[in-house]
Amino acid sequence: MANDPSAAGPVPTSTAALKEFKHFINGQFVGSQSGKSFEKRSPSDNHLIGHVHEGGQAEVDAAVAAGRAAMDGPWGRMSIDERAALLHKVADEITRRFADFVAAEMADTGQPKSMMEHAFIPRGAANFKIFADVVKNVATESFMTPTPDGAGALNYAIRVPKGVIGVICPWNAPLLLMTWKVGPALACGNTVIVKPSEETPGTATLLGEVMNAVGVPPGVYNVVHGLGPNSAGEFLTKHDGVAAITFTGETRTGAAIQKAAADGIRDVSFELGGKNAAVVFADCDLDAAIEGTMRSVFLNCGQVCLGTERVYVERPLYETFVATLKARAEALKLGPSEEKGVTLGPLISREHQAKVLGYYARAKAEGATIVTGGGVPEMPGALSQGSWVQPTIWTDLPETASVVREEIFGPCCHISPFDSEAEVIAKANDTRYGLSTAIWTRDLQRAHRVAAKIEVGITWVNSWFLRDLRTPFGGSKQSGIGREGGVHSLEFYTELRNICVKL
Repeated sequence: MANDPSAAGPVPTSTAALKEFKHFINGQFVGSQSGKSFEKRSPSDNHLIGHVHEGGQAEVDAAVAAGRAAMDGPWGRMSIDERAALLHKVADEITRRFADFVAAEMADTGQPKSMMEHAFIPRGAANFKIFADVVKNVATESFMTPTPDGAGALNYAIRVPKGVIGVICPWNAPLLLMTWKVGPALACGNTVIVKPSEETPGTATLLGEVMNAVGVPPGVYNVVHGLGPNSAGEFLTKHDGVAAITFTGETRTGAAIQKAAADGIRDVSFELGGKNAAVVFADCDLDAAIEGTMRSVFLNCGQVCLGTERVYVERPLYETFVATLKARAEALKLGPSEEKGVTLGPLISREHQAKVLGYYARAKAEGATIVTGGGVPEMPGALSQGSWVQPTIWTDLPETASVVREEIFGPCCHISPFDSEAEVIAKANDTRYGLSTAIWTRDLQRAHRVAAKIEVGITWVNSWFLRDLRTPFGGSKQSGIGREGGVHSLEFYTELRNICVKL
């Protein structure tokens, strides 16, 4: 039997002390001058975790001034080796306080402890070391240029930081996706102002303590909490002291940020929405394809930008694949973060739960066959107040159906059969998005052939979510602008200048 979230009883309140999430500006934790704040509630049972200070123009102005002062001061005078050494210390201090970061991220997202311990937190820490090492080992170009007098000229390039970078972060993997941007930005010598999602203030705030503990100069790393329109997000993107803006989130929000960045012709780097496809050929390793698709559909309760929401299976394997994925989905264990064996947490908020359930209702109305799920699971006690939805699989919808066309960002997918390469390539590409895909086949010639024709930023063959951070990462079409990772991050977070010396 499913629970109706609209019929919820009294909202539970934790007996633990309420937290206060302050801004971190110029090395100090400060409240909002306006006195404004908003609630942070647990996704698991909706209890009140604490209050988040809402930043406005004054806080953004102060953070920009602090960032500029740090660029002109000790941070700007550091050598690459000195900056890299500090960033290694940041990573080590995150690791030393590993349990604190795991707890903060679990409280914010409600996701299983095992996922935090084995993926999101360690990879978030590693971003600092990886990019600190990359920036020390990437050469620039130089040319000897002939001149009429025969003496010649030397042309060589140098990289310089852009300045104060606005970093606007999503809520689905807060530390990992934030440090993916902050790591290279700081390695390149910039300063940053982080605007975390209002849903996940914890680890961005905690990182301020780490920065102070290891001696990162004040003003290098700043955090301003808030919302979007007429709040910290809007003021940050419109501030003329912000040299560039990097954002991960919805395509609609990215479009608004791009308009704001047009004033001043400021650079942007976006990873936006996706409606990612998996392509499963009949000759695949079925166990591997099922395991990979399970992860890509249900990891983080489906709240992964690279996750799969469309699955295309070659017809001879179709019925077997659907039945096997159904059994695996129904074996997932829903529960609170700390409970042993839990493999699926709640959605981030009751607002997002309402959105996902809206798509569940639309799928049913449009005639979907509900293979499994499609509603709200019955959860015990206070958990019944949380943002839970059932892992869901649909079949038998046309390609025009809303749940096949639109990004849902929940633990769900639609599975449909195909008969030829040309057909499945056309279906995979028939979307305004172009972030990722996964191809499952033992025929590597076919894998290369199909991968080259799918219009996405990253294609996995016989795997999913396997990342070498030196490689380019980003989206095509309405899934993003620019590339990050390795030298590609340096291209965004630095200006390349040419110096010509007449010999």
